[in-house]
Amino acid sequence: MIKAIIFDFGQTLVDSSEGFRQAEMESQVAIFQDLLITDHDSFKNSYRRIRKAFHQESNLSRVNIWKAVYREFSREASLVELLKWELAYWQTVERHTKVFPEVMDILKILSGRYEHLALITNTQGQTNTHAHRFKSYPDLAAFFSVMVVAGEDGVPPKPDTRSFYVCLEQLGVAPDEAVYIGDDWQNDVIGSRDAGLFPIWLKHQSVNRNYPEVKEDISVIYNLTELPPFLEKLQKKFQECDVNLNLPPKTEDVKFEEDSRPVYTISNDILL
Repeated sequence: MIKAIIFDFGQTLVDSSEGFRQAEMESQVAIFQDLLITDHDSFKNSYRRIRKAFHQESNLSRVNIWKAVYREFSREASLVELLKWELAYWQTVERHTKVFPEVMDILKILSGRYEHLALITNTQGQTNTHAHRFKSYPDLAAFFSVMVVAGEDGVPPKPDTRSFYVCLEQLGVAPDEAVYIGDDWQNDVIGSRDAGLFPIWLKHQSVNRNYPEVKEDISVIYNLTELPPFLEKLQKKFQECDVNLNLPPKTEDVKFEEDSRPVYTISNDILL
């Protein structure tokens, strides 16, 4: 039985892809100019390598990333300047962020069908903590009975499973009673699956990004309008499985051997 539908935030409920591209471009230009170097290709390669390493560790602090870039070029960064750029970075992201057009209608539908809607999103690594972007969308946030910012208040960022367990505990829901929808393969799909939830990978058709190629059999949707009918089918499968699991074993093909002891062939057709 599905009791909770849990969402990621960025690129799942809102599209910030253009905002991040613009913010990254502006910050890279500012840092390159401040470093007073001339080899832009070397700078760009180093920047991307360092940023990737931080992201793989779920460390999304732009200030920490930029400090590491300065160290790469044997320079000391001005914290005041970095904080100013960080503020400008998130302002740029915010200006170019928009809620996917189907989101509000879908959340209204789901809120009428399931006991809980919830949100688990990673911290953005801002110096000003507890300033996650979803707080700028009160109409959106009103749908969720629980919202967990992984990476804050001692909760490790996704894909660590603890953020999922914190959310489930607050909801009073077991892992196998929850479905998780997110866009990131590692943080959302792998993280939620490892925590025992049913993952759905959202590869939104309007987002221009490169998704990793995977060979695993994972449920995928390309627009949130696909979610309600998908969940209905999933709910039916769960209910059929519950019914079959509660059925007593069938006995069939009863034979009597020479010693008059019955021999049974046991079968129990359980849909898994």
